[in-house]
Amino acid sequence: MDIEFHGAAGGVTGSMHLVEAAGRRILLDCGMLQGSRELEAGNAEPFPFDPAALDAVVVSHAHIDHIGRLPLLVARGYRGPVWLQRATADLLPVMLEDAASLAASEAERANRRRHPDEPRQAPLFTTEDVAAVLRLLRPLDYDVRTGILPGVELALRDAGHILGSCIVELWGDGRKLVFSGDLGPKGTPILRDPSVITEADLVVMESTYGDRDHRERSATVQELGEVFEHAWRDGGTVLIPAFAVGRSQELLYWFARYWNEWKLERWRIFLDSPMAGKVVAVYDRHHALFDEQATRVWRQKPSPFRLPNLHYTESTQASMGINSIVSGAIVIAGSGMANGGRIQHHLRHRLDRRDTHVVFVGYQAEGTLGRRLVERAQWVRIHGEEVRVAAQIHTVGGLSAHTGQGGLLEWYGQFRGTPPVALVHGEDDARQALAAEIGRRYGARVELPRLGTRLAV
Repeated sequence: MDIEFHGAAGGVTGSMHLVEAAGRRILLDCGMLQGSRELEAGNAEPFPFDPAALDAVVVSHAHIDHIGRLPLLVARGYRGPVWLQRATADLLPVMLEDAASLAASEAERANRRRHPDEPRQAPLFTTEDVAAVLRLLRPLDYDVRTGILPGVELALRDAGHILGSCIVELWGDGRKLVFSGDLGPKGTPILRDPSVITEADLVVMESTYGDRDHRERSATVQELGEVFEHAWRDGGTVLIPAFAVGRSQELLYWFARYWNEWKLERWRIFLDSPMAGKVVAVYDRHHALFDEQATRVWRQKPSPFRLPNLHYTESTQASMGINSIVSGAIVIAGSGMANGGRIQHHLRHRLDRRDTHVVFVGYQAEGTLGRRLVERAQWVRIHGEEVRVAAQIHTVGGLSAHTGQGGLLEWYGQFRGTPPVALVHGEDDARQALAAEIGRRYGARVELPRLGTRLAV
């Protein structure tokens, strides 16, 4: 068994790793690059392998940086099965159809601005390409070992990152590869803790926060309440860029838990996302995956997804209507790194106001608008327009869907025999810090693969 790294090797997006086992070729994830314009241009480049020669694809979870190039893979010749957890299979069409719509809007906007001598820009992929992907999905339950190809077996374990997220166990050639996917912190609301795995010949592990730990979640929740109180006294609004799957649902969970303490009944709360209702429906279908506390909260009132002052804004007109609200609104909108989607419209409309509070509740990749705001840029460019930043920017680190360094070390430490590790899905500073700590604590061999690196399992 061998593995070759073609994405998220020295960065945190574009997850894509090619495994060869038992004479077969299996792709782990097929994610989209996110960040700077130069980085995202790589999404349209040819794959570093022949899609038609792949025998199977295994998806760890439904975030775009792990699934976003599946429509391109199929459009360029892949015809095999796509194996994934059952909840991920329900979320995947929601995510990819939204991405196709966003790609169409971006292409249309670029074509309006293009010079007559320039070629027209086509969207990265279309809804027809997404439909072709959906015909290939092969859903699995957690904890079931399944033969997916002659000589190759697969099991998916709960990664505790978002609904349906997986740790991938892959057997072939008498060897076992464990791919962590994205690992969530212990105690994450709604979700169960990541599964314990004890045997592997190679561990491919994420390292997003390999150089640090998060604040205690309780301190973060307290800080959120303080931001809402401050914004209310300012007579302003709160903008929260958040991923439509995972972070948005966790925020609504906390809103329900602290409804009285945060005096949320006085606010108008908007989940401004055309996919929001669809995602809520997926969560409602998969209560069996919730942890015990979330199951109790869902039975209480107000229910997180049905707060009395929560508005789901699906249409563009409804989203634009939020801009007429002068104060007293909390707006949760994608994308989570503010690099596209409806949050950009709200930021363009309100960033120049001191009474606007922008709350970042997740990782902001290098090159994204979110990263520039977190780093306190005084001016940013949105939709071709220079916008002055007068808003108050808050970074709330304790709500991350990725576990920190301590959690990564604890998860790896449960393996017997200190198997070798390849660190992916992390910027180099984070990977190097985690590699040093794994070596110091466990004495394991740690690889920091680059694009094209090939390792034997």
